[in-house]
Amino acid sequence: MFASFAITIFFLIVLLFSVIIHELAHGYTAFSLGDPTAKYAGRLTINPLKHLDLFGSIILPLVFLLFSFLPGGQPIIFGWAKPVPVNPYNFRDKRWGGLKVALSGPASNFGIAIVFGLFIRIIDITGTLGLFLPLAQLFGVIIYLNILLGIFNLVPLPPLDGSWVLFSFFPHRAQRIRIFLQQYGLLILISVLLFGGFEWLYVIINWIFSLITGISFTL
Repeated sequence: MFASFAITIFFLIVLLFSVIIHELAHGYTAFSLGDPTAKYAGRLTINPLKHLDLFGSIILPLVFLLFSFLPGGQPIIFGWAKPVPVNPYNFRDKRWGGLKVALSGPASNFGIAIVFGLFIRIIDITGTLGLFLPLAQLFGVIIYLNILLGIFNLVPLPPLDGSWVLFSFFPHRAQRIRIFLQQYGLLILISVLLFGGFEWLYVIINWIFSLITGISFTL
């Protein structure tokens, strides 16, 4: 019981800092494109207190955690940090600036997964995986959660980054669809999550995990 609780706490800590790095990537990419909004708002910092969102960082993850303890409940890791403020009118690249900012968040998560994944792949190749097994398991959680965040955020539903990727290619005549998704995207997203509509994502996540580390994910 204690081990399960400790793993859950570690999951939540990794999730918190992973989403913070995700948001920092958005902010720094926007800054590199000429938008200082996040910098002036004091958001280009690793300080968690600057990024915590009461609903997305605390309430919603706890609600999903409670659901997972119900009979037949499935463990769901979901939440977000407070989005960094971005003003696309400041971008030097008006056409593709929004797309670059949107993709930078998932890219940061894939980058984290690759860095920690290389460690596991190296010790596996050298035959020392057993010696570093506890550390490799902790790294495995970091890798898995960051792959999950990267893939999940590419789903084309607001408020996820994938919606902004989708909107970057939307023709003007499809604005009504965009408005509809912006109004109801979060409700659709939470409903699909609660009813297990994203189970297929785990197949992709497990495949990417194995591709990066050379082993299957185990906890």
